[in-house]
Amino acid sequence: MPEDCFDEQGLCAKFTNPARQRYGRSMENRSGEMAVFLTVAETGSFSAAARKLALTPSAVSKVIGRLEDRLGVALFVRSTRTIQMTPEGLTYLERVRPILADIEDAERAVASGEGIEPHGRLRVSASVAFGECCLLPVIPAFLECYPRIELDLSLTDTVIDLVEDRTDIAVRSGALRDSTLKARKLLETRRVVVASPEYLARHGLPQQPHDLLSHRCLRFNFRPALNDWPFRDPVTGETFRLPVTGNAYGNNGVILRQLALSGVGLARLGAFRVADDLAAGRLLPVLEAFNPGDIEQIHAVYVAHAHMALRVRAFVDFFAATLRHGPPSGFLSPFSQPAG
Repeated sequence: MPEDCFDEQGLCAKFTNPARQRYGRSMENRSGEMAVFLTVAETGSFSAAARKLALTPSAVSKVIGRLEDRLGVALFVRSTRTIQMTPEGLTYLERVRPILADIEDAERAVASGEGIEPHGRLRVSASVAFGECCLLPVIPAFLECYPRIELDLSLTDTVIDLVEDRTDIAVRSGALRDSTLKARKLLETRRVVVASPEYLARHGLPQQPHDLLSHRCLRFNFRPALNDWPFRDPVTGETFRLPVTGNAYGNNGVILRQLALSGVGLARLGAFRVADDLAAGRLLPVLEAFNPGDIEQIHAVYVAHAHMALRVRAFVDFFAATLRHGPPSGFLSPFSQPAG
């Protein structure tokens, strides 16, 4: 390798073999100097160490010289044919070996997750309804399983920017638009128009979608598209959207569900939000013959990294494993592909 591949300190800018890759990133700090010293001690010559580290003999000599200058002692006695370690060199060797072994073990453990318990602060965001229905019930078991994780959970129906808001995981429903994020599909749910028996008794049961124009419909205040309700003609199969009107808005499904239960109006919500209410008769399905069968997908999304943090993987895998035992009421199916 040409001499111009090395800097003025005798350090190679290119790491071309496993031994060089093993220590090359830290070649300009003390652990890097220790690695060169250990290689010289193990091989018994500057030239052999240079071959193993993909350096020139002169570069190895410069590193050892710089190390000896800093320590203020000679580590090797050099002759034209051989090198011998000094007593100080032997003492240094005894200390260097375990230090470098500890560094290598630490890097291997962090890279593979071996022996490392998931830990640190984990920021999770989810919709209010989904959080209440599906996340909060499993949080105690998760924290019991991973006591070193500090969970920071926020419930909001507003779509957040994971990077800007420093969030590790967001559980989102609907189509995913940000291609820079990784996503794991967790569940699917259909959507349904509902109203309370009291509301229908006062205002009548809509017979076809356009009847809704004379009814009070509960709307979201943050995503206008959610207020254009889709329907499908059961005769022609034609799908169309109907902008609904009403006198009440909310920023999440929990609010709209509660208003529907109170008889304020009709709401179109994910089936999981109202499954128990439908089963108990507190809410009734409306216009089911015109339901287009659209599916709302639930994903866990996170910023794409070459290596996923253990705490992120632990949360996604734990949650998915819980769902495999049976999705909550109102969901169609869980998905169980591993996080990655």
